[in-house]
Amino acid sequence: MKPSLIGILVTAALLAPGMSLAEISDKRAEEIAKELAALKAMKAELDAQSREFERRIASLESEVSEASPESAAILSAEARRVESQSPEKRPPPKPQADPKPESGIFEPGKGFVLARDEWGELDISAFTYARYLNQKGLDETYTDSFGRSSDLDLRNDLQFQKITLNFKGWLFDPRFRYLLYAWTSNTSQGDPAQVVLGGNMGFQFDEAFNLYAGIGGLPSTRSTNYTFPNWLKNDHRTIADEFFRGSYTTGIWASGKLAKGLEYRAMIGNNLSQLGVNAAQLDGDLNTLSGALWWMPTTGEYGPGQGLGDYEYHDEFATLFGVHFTHSREDAQGQPGTEGFENSQLRLSDGTLIFRTDPFMTGGDIRKATYQMAAVNGGFKYKGWSLEAEVYQRWLDDFVTTGPIPVDSIDDSGFQIQGSAMVIPNKLQAYAGYSQIFGDYGDPYDITVGVNYFPLGRRELRLNFQGLYLNDSPVGYSSVPFQVGANGWVFSSDLILAF
Repeated sequence: MKPSLIGILVTAALLAPGMSLAEISDKRAEEIAKELAALKAMKAELDAQSREFERRIASLESEVSEASPESAAILSAEARRVESQSPEKRPPPKPQADPKPESGIFEPGKGFVLARDEWGELDISAFTYARYLNQKGLDETYTDSFGRSSDLDLRNDLQFQKITLNFKGWLFDPRFRYLLYAWTSNTSQGDPAQVVLGGNMGFQFDEAFNLYAGIGGLPSTRSTNYTFPNWLKNDHRTIADEFFRGSYTTGIWASGKLAKGLEYRAMIGNNLSQLGVNAAQLDGDLNTLSGALWWMPTTGEYGPGQGLGDYEYHDEFATLFGVHFTHSREDAQGQPGTEGFENSQLRLSDGTLIFRTDPFMTGGDIRKATYQMAAVNGGFKYKGWSLEAEVYQRWLDDFVTTGPIPVDSIDDSGFQIQGSAMVIPNKLQAYAGYSQIFGDYGDPYDITVGVNYFPLGRRELRLNFQGLYLNDSPVGYSSVPFQVGANGWVFSSDLILAF
């Protein structure tokens, strides 16, 4: 309790007997008035500082939440930890605006947040499209460099082509991440790995080091390094990228940011392509290694997923440069089927599978081979314009054979280039591409022209119209527009939903 004025006066009288009570009262009253004035001034200053702190905290929380929901979750958890350790529990500051709901909301790049609280987060997203495909402009037969002829089954059909459902988020600690997905291609009904249930889990130790285990794409080229679905084409690559790349396999990988604009990803896996391959077919050795390092020197970013095309309309000149290298010891029995979903198989530049029976028509078979591939890419984005290029070099050697074959190594090279322009910002994008492979068994190439139309002014929904000219394609399977040996024009129209 505050001392009464009488108590103050009595105390003052005892301490200063030589002064009258009136003198003591007037002097102490003056001191009290000065002290009260000083305290009130200090309190007003502290109140002003508190309001400024609250304003700055609310502003920063809003900025973090809008830029990165994951960062907002980490911030919230850290705030609760600090508060629990504080000797004084203070009431939370009054919110400056209505708080963002915890669940039942849509967040670009994450999909719909189904649940979010202090224990974790569950998001759902999807990728799907309906396709009209016309291959009637292709030659009906193809003859490889060894004189073997084959007939092409030319398609002219409508398909609800693919469905991918992703369930992702964090659990118990915002640093522990998970991704679970269901993935199917309706054009591959009955083929190996037509339906895939997969995923991965990982822990984000810090910005420079994150560790994951599960099914993931080998970072062998830019298109397998998590740029999908932010491509110009819809759900397929140029034939050069398709020919040289690795695919999806089970493994463990690390990723992170080494400095501003400098990122990496490195993976150890079972083989080049495990979808459609069971454990008994694998050789039992972890001898597939793949890594990527990329640098974004001018802006420190390159759009969502470092994807292709400048839909986001960069006001500053954004650049990206990357290098990739992959090594794998491949076994004939560990290969996916020729129509395997997202398969990656080793072929000669005329489309001949190196693990097929008697590939060189000499009576010999290849049972094992070592695959090594390097890729270098670069590109820029500026005010809706983009230009991307990638160069490849592949070596196949160290063959284990039965019977004679005419080579002890195979070297192939190639490149791709793709450019685009936002003709109407947020609405209409035009693009073109070219790729070519240079090998001992042919130099196939492809040319692409197309447009993407965004009817709602959002990248989650688009219409794609494309013409693709192929010259003796060495790659192809049922879930892409081209076939092995394709020569001529292919036309496609897609309605794509990706959120």
